[in-house]
Amino acid sequence: MGQVILQVLGTAQDAGVPQPNCYCKNCTRAMEDPAWKRRAASLAVILPETRQWHLIDASPDFKEQLILLQRKFRLEGHVMDSILLTHAHIGHYPGLMYLGKEAMSTSGVSVYTGRMMKRMLETHAPWRQLKDLGNILLQELEDGKPVRLAEHFTVTPVDVPHRNEFSETFGFWIQGPKKRVLYIPDIDSWDEWGLDVIDACRKADICLLDATFFSSDDLADSGRSDRDLRDIPHPFITDSIARLKEIARETDIYFTHFNHSNPVLDPGSEARRFVETNGFHVAEEGMELEI
Repeated sequence: MGQVILQVLGTAQDAGVPQPNCYCKNCTRAMEDPAWKRRAASLAVILPETRQWHLIDASPDFKEQLILLQRKFRLEGHVMDSILLTHAHIGHYPGLMYLGKEAMSTSGVSVYTGRMMKRMLETHAPWRQLKDLGNILLQELEDGKPVRLAEHFTVTPVDVPHRNEFSETFGFWIQGPKKRVLYIPDIDSWDEWGLDVIDACRKADICLLDATFFSSDDLADSGRSDRDLRDIPHPFITDSIARLKEIARETDIYFTHFNHSNPVLDPGSEARRFVETNGFHVAEEGMELEI
């Protein structure tokens, strides 16, 4: 049974940290000190023995994330074997542009996505050129239908409620030879989900869950009180912890997909202490989990 490694490539909301045109505390620190920088949420699954690797979401930070992964695992020049996309918001698919003729000019990279998003990529410029030139091979995902990508590695999409302007939104069950991972970087509300989040987390060994906002104070504290959280709904970390506190004793729960305004990004903050004292974890870029 070969080794399967889950690598965290990014943990930020779509625009990353620092976010363009933002000079909040977190963004200013990231401008002045690269150690505070966070790239858009993305994962990779690596099978070192067969030198295969698979990407979950092609973020705007694709170029940097690709280089870091290839050099870390000695995969220089080795293109990913597949890409799985959660949905069509800007933090999750623009990295596909680097597969085109202006850059990597790949051949037949399997890109797995839902039916709505597959249609968008097939018909909308500039994405349709990737298909027309054979840079990518689009494969349709179905809710609950597993995709076996290697002998001991499968990914199963799970439909979640989110702002689906251009596509459906999936989370993923990631099954390795040793552990099962639940990855949900984006969801509007646990209450709107067709599944019970407590039951779902119980079925996982590791969870990586949407933590865009710590609380309703995040945007006001960042100076963006003009934005209405009802237009960009996500479960608050405080709510997720209240729901899942007992589960955290048996399942490793990591938070990811942090908005630039989230106080949890500061390791010395009260928000970070609240997360950790309740038995939860903050996902970090470069983190490896053997599954």
